[in-house]
Amino acid sequence: MRRIDLHCYPGTQEWVDSQGPFAEALATYWKKPWVGRAEDDVVSDIRAHGLEAVLVAFDIESLTGAKPFTNTQAAEMQARHPETFLGVWGAVDPLKGEEALTEAERAAREDRVLGFHFHPIMGHFSVDDPALRPLFECIRDLQLPVMIDVGMTGMGAGIPGGLGAKLVHAHPIAVDNLAAELPDLTIIAAHPGYPWVDEMTAVALHKGNVFWEMSGWAPKYFPPSLKSDIRGRLKDKIMFGTDHPSIPFERVLREWDELGYTEDVLSRVFHRNAENVLGI
Repeated sequence: MRRIDLHCYPGTQEWVDSQGPFAEALATYWKKPWVGRAEDDVVSDIRAHGLEAVLVAFDIESLTGAKPFTNTQAAEMQARHPETFLGVWGAVDPLKGEEALTEAERAAREDRVLGFHFHPIMGHFSVDDPALRPLFECIRDLQLPVMIDVGMTGMGAGIPGGLGAKLVHAHPIAVDNLAAELPDLTIIAAHPGYPWVDEMTAVALHKGNVFWEMSGWAPKYFPPSLKSDIRGRLKDKIMFGTDHPSIPFERVLREWDELGYTEDVLSRVFHRNAENVLGI
């Protein structure tokens, strides 16, 4: 069965460095070294597990001063390995204002990004902030989708003050507000959205332009209600992602298989919904 990983970070040292002070916090949270690997090793790992991946660029430069893993870097990585990477989620730092709009237009035109990813907790913003409306209108006008992280993150978790990150920035209600205000914008919510799984379920059910990918969590920890909805009322909404390198590919794939879904449900999750919604 085809398996499309919609949420795959490059995993190289350049990408680790782009996270600035959050990198050390992630090593603590995941209880493992948070260091980059050689690009060829990352590609070999993805291919060994039978995945086709969408790379995710990264930019929170205005907050941390860390050099971004740019849209062009991600596009060039994809071009070196077209058999492994299906596309790129671009990244623009919303706090850069007009520069973010200019970069979104350039990345769409020159780097041919699939869409744009946003990490509200790390970036210290909420996607429904009126000040960010021009950026999301720009992306809508480019006829590109967005992927927006929801729920708690390991970024700063366990550290006094959480490195200044505020969980409220990743509440599903922000996605709901954005979806209501821009109904022509396709939105993919990323991660199960703990502790607001029920709220995220409601948003996905209510807004026809909102879909949901399940990266960043070991599937065995999905709440019972979510496990039921994946094979039921959300079966045309759910998509697969790994959040590489957060959790080993082997574990994510094994635990999905252990959930006991039919081949029809798994085919929707692993590839059919992404093909239908994103044209992959």
